[in-house]
Amino acid sequence: MIPSRTDIRQNARMKPTTADNSPAPDARLQAASRWAAKVTGQETVHLAPVSGDASFRRYFRFRDGESSIILMDAPPEYENSAPFVDIAHRLIKAGLNAPRILFFDLELGFGLLQDFGDTLYRELIDEESADGLFQDLFRVLDRMARQVNTEGLPRYDTKALRLELDLFKTWYLEIHRDRSLSSAEHSAWDKVCGQLVHSAREQPQVFVHKDFHSCNLLQTDQGPGIIDFQDGLLGPISYDFVSLVWDRYITWPRERIERWMEQAYTLLPLDCGFNDWVRYCDMMGLQRNLKIVGIFSRLFHRDGKQGYVEMMPRFYDYLLDVLPRYPEFTVFQKMLERNECAP
Repeated sequence: MIPSRTDIRQNARMKPTTADNSPAPDARLQAASRWAAKVTGQETVHLAPVSGDASFRRYFRFRDGESSIILMDAPPEYENSAPFVDIAHRLIKAGLNAPRILFFDLELGFGLLQDFGDTLYRELIDEESADGLFQDLFRVLDRMARQVNTEGLPRYDTKALRLELDLFKTWYLEIHRDRSLSSAEHSAWDKVCGQLVHSAREQPQVFVHKDFHSCNLLQTDQGPGIIDFQDGLLGPISYDFVSLVWDRYITWPRERIERWMEQAYTLLPLDCGFNDWVRYCDMMGLQRNLKIVGIFSRLFHRDGKQGYVEMMPRFYDYLLDVLPRYPEFTVFQKMLERNECAP
């Protein structure tokens, strides 16, 4: 049974407070500081926040002599950091620029990482710079596809793809928009899901970062620095490409996206014609953007994270741009165009 909006909001995580309603001391941060001091042989370590994300992971920076180090805080009761450590080694072995792991205690959920600095590609990519920067990033995608060892990684299989798609139906349509599907709409939805899953599964299966976009890429002297790769798996070759070009902050015109499709097509290890590659990208983009709208809805209703609602319209517009290009999706497209479904 789908929980009601009231039930979901009651389950949203709240920041702990003391009896006088002031913020409670961050005991885990204090423990992280003591741990980092012990590991590096310092008396004290002062942790400065760098960032957090949609998960429970947090990142801090501190000095060890002349060196700057990143501390990852990933509470083990919520985050399994073993995949992060494993994939970091796989990327580095493939000649990619992932942060070196200086020390990691999986039981405590604390890790020390190489500091890539603060210059995110989000700050660098604009209309003038995108073509040059994307060429470098397409070469990264090519190396990931050809060189990263995928043995033993989870597979982006039919079940995983469909579960992600269902986030849109459940958390966005049924919970966020309070919009149930009719029998005909259910049939249209199942048809969309079936074709998107089929397209994903018939593509070459390679290493997939799973969140390859401008906020998880940093400019370094050694080329693009790759972070936030702990969800990496074996999956469709188009996935990381569409993560990059259907951007969270810049909406690119279709003409430019297709030009990048051509450039990526000449680099990646593909065994299909260009038109098939375009379809692969569009189908994968639909799957990813449906999932993102669903995840943003869940972050809002279940976790109380307000800012993600503001990002929904851009990804919803991506859906409405691609769906009309494929007549087999007309029924679903018409449904999404109705006011009661729109963000």
